[in-house]
Amino acid sequence: MAHNNIEIEIQVNVENLKSLIRFLKSNAVFQAEKHQVDEYFSPIHKDFLGVRPVSEWLRLRNADGQFSINYKNWHHEKDGKGYYCDEFETKIESLEQVKRILSALSFRSIVTVDKLRKIYKYKDYEVAIDSVKGLGDFVEIEYIGKNKKADPKKITEGMIDFLKKIGCGKIKINYGGYPYLLLFPEEVKYEDQ
Repeated sequence: MAHNNIEIEIQVNVENLKSLIRFLKSNAVFQAEKHQVDEYFSPIHKDFLGVRPVSEWLRLRNADGQFSINYKNWHHEKDGKGYYCDEFETKIESLEQVKRILSALSFRSIVTVDKLRKIYKYKDYEVAIDSVKGLGDFVEIEYIGKNKKADPKKITEGMIDFLKKIGCGKIKINYGGYPYLLLFPEEVKYEDQ
């Protein structure tokens, strides 16, 4: 969940996931394990996928029977990197009714992301270990600190340093997110850290 409607997060593959899991089990607070099924939508009057890098995502989530709707608008640098986004999210009562509303408003389903997520809290970070169907294992770190004026790029660098210090080995970051990885695997660019 975004702090103050701004979200700062990274999504990476790490060479040594066991090292991170060991560290989290010893030093972090386990929050939850959830099966999340995220369905993404795009309006026909404004094709979210028609822009590169994709910056807007509208998501419906079923997290073990708890439903939410989420909209993200990523702010990309000239090089395509996105360090933060505007995020608006709220719980919903009926997933099916919201799907009917979206359909009536000419939104179409574009991709579904099915993942098992284990969530830990460590200092100013929420660390998620994700096993994503069709993609594999990832680490997602979100800044949950109180500093509202924090520099997103510096926070991102701090997240990478955190992973390096605990011995995760090679770290590959992507700036596209799971729906992008599933929709356009040939376009995904990983950056070694």
